[in-house]
Amino acid sequence: MAKANYYGLILAGGRGTRFWPRSRKRHAKQVLNVGGGDATLIQATVDRLVPLIPPERIWVLTNEFVRDEIVRQLPQVPAHQIIAEPAQRNTAPAIGLAAHILESIDPGAVFGVFPSDHIIGNQKRYLSLVRAAFRAAEQDKIAVLGIAPRWPETGYGYIEFPRGTGEGKLEAVPVKRFREKPELKEAKKFVRAGHFYWNAGMFFWKAATVLDGLRLHLPKTATLLSSLPAFSRKDFAARVAEVFPLCENISIDYAVLQKADNVVGVACDDIGWNDVGSWGAVYELLARDGQSNASLSEIFARKSAGNYVDCGKKFVALLGVNDLIIVDTPDALLVADRRRAQQVGEIVKMLEERGREHLL
Repeated sequence: MAKANYYGLILAGGRGTRFWPRSRKRHAKQVLNVGGGDATLIQATVDRLVPLIPPERIWVLTNEFVRDEIVRQLPQVPAHQIIAEPAQRNTAPAIGLAAHILESIDPGAVFGVFPSDHIIGNQKRYLSLVRAAFRAAEQDKIAVLGIAPRWPETGYGYIEFPRGTGEGKLEAVPVKRFREKPELKEAKKFVRAGHFYWNAGMFFWKAATVLDGLRLHLPKTATLLSSLPAFSRKDFAARVAEVFPLCENISIDYAVLQKADNVVGVACDDIGWNDVGSWGAVYELLARDGQSNASLSEIFARKSAGNYVDCGKKFVALLGVNDLIIVDTPDALLVADRRRAQQVGEIVKMLEERGREHLL
């Protein structure tokens, strides 16, 4: 049964540059359907939270470019709760702003922070772990979810749990420390040790706990946010536009979590989690043919293996090509080595440097 003081904050301000050319400023990764299902990534995020947090208690922080599209895709979430940040200032100011809003509405608010662009296969199991994290947050703790690593990933930060922590137990245990993205050798050690988990960016706390942590560890930003009026005030939006850009540009991990002494973690077992970080990740999610090709379009493949194809309704013929990503849009075509999927964002940087705004 959902508690009346439980809220959800969905962070949806990213641009998803590694999903270019599908992901653009006004149609970013979170509003795309990249897995071939019926829902976009942000729609799926809301859908899996609804059994625990009804839409009227879900809030979304995004940017001005994609807000209107999110409002269109999430008609069940009140439009005034889908807020465009006036400037990008990373997750600490964003979460602090949400905490200020929620505390002004409900002084007893407890909220979870959820990325807008992840896939979770086992939603029933996931919700049981989320409930455990909420219970810990009610006890004035900062609770985090740790994802059991399936390989020695170097692109994620890690959470170090106490030795002997059993994955999948519905109880929070003290977190020893957070580890930065490791080199491969260290990542392999983490996986062998068995008590290091991926940091998936899902956090749970009372609004008051967040604000206390910011006052202690990030006082400048805390002071700025505390100067804001209550959300119900008519001048709220105007004041946010003035104050928010002055906040420090820093993640909540660096600003608070790594310094706090009240952090606990719930060690997840296999919930089918995927952060869908690149076209390569989408390839891994989809069904593949006998030559290991994955496609959202009709294809004919001869002597071609390991390719990912997303060309809309076009028929695509592959001949003698392997391990490619092929993504076609009306104004841009991407052809890339699948092993370089993480580098697609570099194309966006190049386009920015050359002033090709119509392609961004």
